Amino acid sequence: MTATHAAIPPARPVIGDAEIEAAVRVLRSGMVVQGPEVAAFEREFGELVAGRHCVAVNSGTSALQLSLMALGFGPGDEIIVPSFSFAASANAVRLVGATPIFVDIEAGSFCIDPDAVAAAITPRTVAIMPVHLYGHPAAMDRIMPIAEAHGLAVVEDAAQAHAAALNGTPVGAFGAVGCFSFYPTKNMHSLEGGMVTTADAELARKLRLLRNQGMEARYQNEIVGANMRMTDVAAAIGRVQLTQLAGWTDQRRANAAYLDERLTGVVTPPVAGGAKHVYHQYTIRFTGDRDAFQAGLKERGIGNAVYYPTPIHRLLPYLNEDGTPGPWKLPETDRAAEEVVSLPIFPGLTTEELDRIAEAVNAVAVQA
Repeated sequence: MTATHAAIPPARPVIGDAEIEAAVRVLRSGMVVQGPEVAAFEREFGELVAGRHCVAVNSGTSALQLSLMALGFGPGDEIIVPSFSFAASANAVRLVGATPIFVDIEAGSFCIDPDAVAAAITPRTVAIMPVHLYGHPAAMDRIMPIAEAHGLAVVEDAAQAHAAALNGTPVGAFGAVGCFSFYPTKNMHSLEGGMVTTADAELARKLRLLRNQGMEARYQNEIVGANMRMTDVAAAIGRVQLTQLAGWTDQRRANAAYLDERLTGVVTPPVAGGAKHVYHQYTIRFTGDRDAFQAGLKERGIGNAVYYPTPIHRLLPYLNEDGTPGPWKLPETDRAAEEVVSLPIFPGLTTEELDRIAEAVNAVAVQA
């Protein structure tokens, strides 16, 4: 069977007239880097994270790296991370010279397993990096007590989880820092960019120094820093997107509920008690021939993708010198990498398109 309708892409970034007008307005102003739009975006984003200080940077990866730098982590330190994530999570650890310690995930959320975290702590452990994967909050109610008991920092990777929450507390408002991404396919974007959130005013100041060559006042460098500033063009786009995030989030959640009710032959995305899932990805499990399943969906015009087919601990930069993946035993991680498939969930989907997705999944699941 071949598709008779226009293909539905896995994701569809929103760039509307309001975003274009905001970008043009800033370009015409001449204030294009680290100016008033960035400051306004930081203030406004703070409302999403319980009023925390916000520091805008040029990418989600920069947010993670600068956070680890600001916290003083480096060679000899160990940071606990899930292997089932985008490589940026562990890359940020490596970029500051620290060592990522990979632990398994919970089958019921795709997020880091607090019991595995507790078992991985050593005298060299300095931090835990939970990833709120696919828009589902990690079990912060269990992770924070572990961190407090051992004197560890918590660095939230919230790149995929804008407006997600656990028991009413938004992600990005639990740990020492929270790190968001504004890449074009995220739940909101600024074309490219990132944000660090923190309750610590001194840490926020250090982050601002680090993103701007170590200076707040021009040519008055206080520390060694980097150039990871956000442009005002990006911030202006981000401000427009932020005003629409609540509505888009509601639509993503409604789309997910619609699919949950209609899909058969697959395992729909789990949601833990107390969790507000914002569905950056609508990720199902399929235990049959996944390649055939994906091909069948594509044939019917349904975009889909696997996030992530190779756990980080099996990627080339993280292998031992002999090419082996090290001592890690992560059965839930390996199982998820073999079974997950993400379906379209973006807010612009019509009811007709959602029905097409459900019909295709149900038909192909039987065949594959």
